[in-house]
Formats: sequence, C-alpha cells, structure tokens
Amino acid sequence: MHPARSVILFTSLSGIGFGFLIWLGLGIPKAVGGVGAVYYALAFVLTAGGLIASTFHLGNPQRAWRAFTQWRTSWLSREAVLAVLALAIMALHGAAAVFLGYQPAFLGLLGAALCLATVLATAMIYTQLKTVPRWNQPSTPILFALLSLAGGALLAGRMDPALWLLIAAGAVQLWAWLQGDKAFAENATTLATATRIGEEVRAFEPPHTGGNYLMREMVFQVGRKHALKLRAIAFALMIALPVLIILVNDKHLMVSIAVLLHFAGVLVARWLFFAEAEHVVGLYYGRPQTPLSAE
Repeated sequence: MHPARSVILFTSLSGIGFGFLIWLGLGIPKAVGGVGAVYYALAFVLTAGGLIASTFHLGNPQRAWRAFTQWRTSWLSREAVLAVLALAIMALHGAAAVFLGYQPAFLGLLGAALCLATVLATAMIYTQLKTVPRWNQPSTPILFALLSLAGGALLAGRMDPALWLLIAAGAVQLWAWLQGDKAFAENATTLATATRIGEEVRAFEPPHTGGNYLMREMVFQVGRKHALKLRAIAFALMIALPVLIILVNDKHLMVSIAVLLHFAGVLVARWLFFAEAEHVVGLYYGRPQTPLSAE
C-alpha cells in the first residue's frame, strides 16, 4: 500500500472507530449480549483496520514495536501507547457487556477518555509540525476530535448529538481551510529564513534531478480548481448530506447511508489534508509555496 494512502486510511478508520468506542464507553447505546457483540466487533474492526493500515507507512513494519519506546517526547509514540491502553480497557468493557450483560461505568469512562486522548494524540502528530503551517493550527485537533465523535454518534444511532457534532465539525472544517490557505504566507518562511543565510539566497540547482521520497510525500501540489471541487465534494459528503438525512429521515436504512456518505467525505477531506499541506522542505526544490496552485 502507498504510504500516503495508509495514513489516510488510518486516520479515517481509526477516527470513526475510536469515536464509536467513546459512545459505547459512555453506555450510549446500551449494547449488551448479542447486540453488544455486533457493536463492539464493528468498533474494533474499524480501529484495528486503521492501526494495521498505519503499519504500511513504516519502512520496516516489523519494527513497529519501537514506536512505543519514545512516549516521553514523541506524539507518535504517545498515540501508540494510548491506542493499546484504550483498546485493552474497551475490550474488557465489551467482554462484560457481551458475556455479563452490563457495561461497567468506570471502565467505560476510562476507556472513552483514553479513546479521545488517542484521537487527540493522532492530531497532535500533525499539529506540532511548525514546518507545515497549514497543520500547525488550533483547528487541527479540534476537527479530528469533532469528526471522530460525530462519526461515532452516527454509528451509535445517536442522531441528536450527531447532528450538532456534524454542524460543529463543518464550521471548524471551513475555519481550517480559511486559516490554512493563508498560514504559509503569514508564517513568512522563505529559502533565506529557512537556511538562515541571508535575504539573497537562491537555489543554484535543485537537490535532485529525479523524483524522491520527499517530492512524493511532502511537496505535492493540487491545482486550485481541483482542490476547490474536492473541498465541495468532501463537505457535501462529510457534513451536508448526513445532516440533511438526519433532518429528513432518521430511519435505520437512511442512517446507514449517512454513515457511508460521512466516511467517504472524511476520506476525501483527509486526502486534501495531506495534499494541500505546504511543507517548508518544498522551498529547497524551488516549489512555490502558495496555498493552492493556479492550475
């Protein structure tokens, strides 16, 4: 799997999966016995699918265990530790719900808190990067959390909170796009400031004559007309259509359609999240760091 696709799948699947576990941890809905088995299985399939997808981003997946060793300084390591703790606690919570017929409140609250912390830790991996001004914004962790909770509420069949969470997520997404489009310019980073050499710095030749990992992963540019179309598609699928379905018809079949539409929209929005990011490293390759290219 292409590394970028693995990260998109990971953040999308695990986001909605952990969001679903948050609601189950809060006892919403009350899922015990056979129904609980289906609900918890779905939540764990989504989160496990996301975590498995994330390993394809590693050069040596067999060394993934090392991600747990730097939790004092690395948000990636904190995310890994929190994810394991969250899934372990929610596994106990799910076992009690399925086999004992009740959802332990303490375990549920602890598991829900750990699930939310995991989602926020994932967001902080990107938020902390000052080299990507578009991500280095307060809107990043807020949006990750809202989309996770909204997707989880849809899966849990909680239409009232899902409606308001989707509206809030839509507002934050618009804010993130507006702020992100001017973030690099406001950051005022140039080749001169990046190298700390002086105002007259220019690249004599590009660092590489051919493609490389940095060019494929960090210096991608999307044309303006395509980006704006994809934003409209993402917003319609992720926010507008699910909200409309909730308002018009909240029956099970329509809610299932709303979940699928929402998830498809999240995938598109996550792709844009990475594709539109202006990395400072692009300056070394002579790439203009405009919010959206004029193509």
